[in-house]
Amino acid sequence: MGIGLFTGMGHLVFLIIWSQWLPQPYENVWVRVVLAVSSTVYFVIGWRRDFTGFHSARWFSLVAWLQLPWFFSWMYVMNDGNSVWLASLAAMVLIYYHFTDWRLASVGLALGAIAGTATAWLIKGPDIHLPSVEHLLVGLYAGAVGLLLGMSSANLRRVRLVNTLSTMGVMAHELRTPLATVHLMGDVLRNLAQQDRPDMRPRKIEELGGRLQNLVRSMNRHIDMQIANAQMMRLPREQISICASDLVRSVADSFPYRTSRERACVNVHIERDFRFRGAYPLFAQVLANLIKNSLHALASASTAICPGDLRITVDVHQRRGRISVADEGVGIPGDLQSRIFEPFYSTQAGAGNGLGLSFCRNVVEGAHGRLTVHSQSGKGAVFTIDLPLERTQAPNPQPPPHSSDPCH
Repeated sequence: MGIGLFTGMGHLVFLIIWSQWLPQPYENVWVRVVLAVSSTVYFVIGWRRDFTGFHSARWFSLVAWLQLPWFFSWMYVMNDGNSVWLASLAAMVLIYYHFTDWRLASVGLALGAIAGTATAWLIKGPDIHLPSVEHLLVGLYAGAVGLLLGMSSANLRRVRLVNTLSTMGVMAHELRTPLATVHLMGDVLRNLAQQDRPDMRPRKIEELGGRLQNLVRSMNRHIDMQIANAQMMRLPREQISICASDLVRSVADSFPYRTSRERACVNVHIERDFRFRGAYPLFAQVLANLIKNSLHALASASTAICPGDLRITVDVHQRRGRISVADEGVGIPGDLQSRIFEPFYSTQAGAGNGLGLSFCRNVVEGAHGRLTVHSQSGKGAVFTIDLPLERTQAPNPQPPPHSSDPCH
């Protein structure tokens, strides 16, 4: 509808400008009026909200072709290729590439130039003005710029579409695991209802309720992460003061472990606590992703999971805060370590989506930090998050013995 208003009013306004205020050699009031009336097609499409229908696309393409390539080419020839219509023709090329698909615009410009010249020949006869070499170069330059912009816009739309569709598939896949856990919780509740043990029910129901709340929080964090991925990794900019030890303990305690053995394998070590600035929900999801990947690596190893196989350490190193997540899992081959942070690349064949580590890196770098990995195949992996300390916090060179966390 905006295009319809712009083109409809534009034809009438420029009719007055080129015929009254700044007269040009040739102007045609009836063609201007017909093209202004044809702009109602855009309004009809807008009112019907039928933007992707076949008939809407056909009528839009036809009217746009008449109003832009055909009309401007015809008027350029009829006005003997003067400077006004040369500039108008170059602007039309850019507008046409912006309005339509670059392939359709390329074909439409070629056909419009031929049809416009032929229309001028029918009116003026063979004695018509053909573009000079200088004008051809200007037109080719405008076409090249329009083609470049059109292809860039098409690529951007394609990337957004791929990210959106991938996000939908990832969310559908990732939500299967928590839904299966909820199903198991329902089985437990049914078994409790059948057992004649009233003393166990309140405690078990409270435990299941806590697990369900943790599961819902984890699902919400995952959905937030995938929404950020669908939006081209555009992450929220809110910055709050975060205590590293509180963050790590909260995520480790609330993580939806599948078994008690998984929960027991996670050890949290607070060497030197620190504060940094960032988005708490996003960093909670970063740690949850790293824990999830480490647990998957441990499950893929040939040995059974033991306590301490997954260690999360909080420390201060070279005047920067450091959070490391280390596991004794299968590790990552050296030739793959440079690619694991790429979007949609995953070492977990059939299990991963390749967005988790890319999301983690974007969150950490958004807080002016750095996420690195050190690993050897078969010898585990260590993911390290280095973050700038909050300005109000001066790091101690040596941690005082038996000191409490500086965050409290």
